[in-house]
Amino acid sequence: MLNLTQINHLVALAEERHFARAAARVHLSQPAFSRSIQAIERKADLRLFERQPGSVRLTSAGEFFIQQARQLLLSARNLERDIVLYRTADLGDIAFGMGPFPAATLLREALSQLRQRHPRVSIRAEINNWRQLHENLEREDIEFFVATIADIGNTAALDIRPLVRQKVDFYVRTDHPLANAETPFVAMWDYGVAATKLTTTLRQRLAKELRLEQDSELTLAVQCDDVDFLHHLALTSDTVIISTDSAVNKKGHDVLLRKLIIREIPTVDLQIGIVSLRNRTPSPMAKIVMQTLEHLCAN
Repeated sequence: MLNLTQINHLVALAEERHFARAAARVHLSQPAFSRSIQAIERKADLRLFERQPGSVRLTSAGEFFIQQARQLLLSARNLERDIVLYRTADLGDIAFGMGPFPAATLLREALSQLRQRHPRVSIRAEINNWRQLHENLEREDIEFFVATIADIGNTAALDIRPLVRQKVDFYVRTDHPLANAETPFVAMWDYGVAATKLTTTLRQRLAKELRLEQDSELTLAVQCDDVDFLHHLALTSDTVIISTDSAVNKKGHDVLLRKLIIREIPTVDLQIGIVSLRNRTPSPMAKIVMQTLEHLCAN
């Protein structure tokens, strides 16, 4: 039977694809590391790696082993974490991610409640678009993230829990030239449109209304994942912004920004959800943060 040290050696070699780099990663000499890999292959009675000049690659058996090995290491790390938390009776620190719109509408109140109830807990909240948050989740740099889930899709590696819908609209300042009448879509676009990273569905819909060729790229005047900045831009220039009713209301901008009436664009909602690794048990503090967010969305 393999132990966790040997499993860690397997994963290191699979990821580094080079004996010297993998040996350095696990703090072994290269000869000792090579003997460890050879012992694993003898024990399994399978060849897990194809040796090539200057590199290695996984065999089909190796691919199967590595998938299971990564899951075992993840379970072991979860167990170690939970043992520490149980022994110290501590909730533990928490790192999670927030997409631009949930950050603008949920984060401030959630953090206030969490700090009031758990003042000893260290909290790190990272704001970014869902693609970057997904990468950070896979690296286990964060425990979960809350973001628009339309483009994520169903995958066996992720657990995706719908949280709330937010309606998308186009906004301008109240004294904008387009503010007081029904606005043709193309006329609005002439002023320049600013938005966060668009979902594929919304981008395709806008491109269709602009009658762009299929391979043409939809161009935004400004793309920025900071919703506060987008609102500031709309209030200080003629730029039209894409925001949500929840963000406008939460920021207190409902009397400063005017929603444009554009008949060509049907109602668009952003489905926001909680995304986590399916095979990772959330830490006690992660569960509390998720419950806090769910409570805020329900009220």
